[in-house]
Amino acid sequence: MSLLPYALARPFLFGLDPETAHELTLDKLARLQHSPLACLWGQSRVEDPVTLAGLRFPNRVGLAAGLDKNARCIDGLAAMGFGFVEVGTVTPKGQPGNPKPRMFRIPERHALINRLGFNNEGLDAFLANVQQARFRAKGDATPMLLGLNIGKNAATPIEQATDDYLTCLDGVYPHADYVTVNISSPNTKNLRSLQSDEALDALLAAVMERREQLAQHHGRQAPVFLKIAPDLDDAQIGLIAATLKRYGSGPSAGRLGVIATNTTLARDAVKGLPHAEETGGLSGTPVLEASNRVIRLLRAALGPAFPIIGVGGILSGADAVSKIEAGADVVQIYTGLIYKGPGLVREAAQAIRAAR
Repeated sequence: MSLLPYALARPFLFGLDPETAHELTLDKLARLQHSPLACLWGQSRVEDPVTLAGLRFPNRVGLAAGLDKNARCIDGLAAMGFGFVEVGTVTPKGQPGNPKPRMFRIPERHALINRLGFNNEGLDAFLANVQQARFRAKGDATPMLLGLNIGKNAATPIEQATDDYLTCLDGVYPHADYVTVNISSPNTKNLRSLQSDEALDALLAAVMERREQLAQHHGRQAPVFLKIAPDLDDAQIGLIAATLKRYGSGPSAGRLGVIATNTTLARDAVKGLPHAEETGGLSGTPVLEASNRVIRLLRAALGPAFPIIGVGGILSGADAVSKIEAGADVVQIYTGLIYKGPGLVREAAQAIRAAR
């Protein structure tokens, strides 16, 4: 277990503005991750290996994208016992994101609202950080896996979004165990329109064609995962599932997956609470059932073999198990890590292993 109980650090962090606390934590992780002080948050990994999308995951609990947008803390996060870590979202060019303040805690519901807007330093800086990570040099029989999450620049017209995704795919492909195509952030104008039938078909056609070219060039097939929103009705989920099945067949069978879900625009669960009406995506406990609903519908439509990563509202081991029971193969956490600390990684991994 880590030497510094998170319960001691949390009051200090929660006394700060949420984004200040976020940046301070990342800065400390980045500075200390290769030093003996990494033992302050490090803990042994729960071993529960599973094969998904042609990859061997050492356990079923990962970190969702958005926490480490610039890939600065991969090794520090790996020390928390994750089976896989996803970093980004990265865009071709660096961009500041939306004006501050843009992160808000709703502690009464173990929730966050953010409207960060893909703030990141750009693809070149991101790749430089990825290449400095040392987690693969540890010699583990089943090493932690790394997902790289890609998006579009805010200034890029939605009609040209595919160009941004392909630029990022070219850059990250050699370094990623899997690549996530993020079309579901609510904080980039019109981005979620890419989830519509025609737009999604065109985007996936281009991405999968480029993925095949990159696979031939690099001699390996990195799976692609599509990250979708929880704010979709049954018909929209059915259309997305049909498109995924179409592009996930043939040579790509088992190498295309889906991440369900991103943050929600719904506010019913936090109505009347401070910050509840702030613009942005709501994460944490209020999105648990919404994401589980999407997972159940996807599993029913996609069949038992299609790779699904479940994310949204995991604050306990039982929450993690509920994602698996809904149909996810593996899960990711983000807001739960902020409220519960690294101990949640171990709790969730142990609960999933015990439940099987």
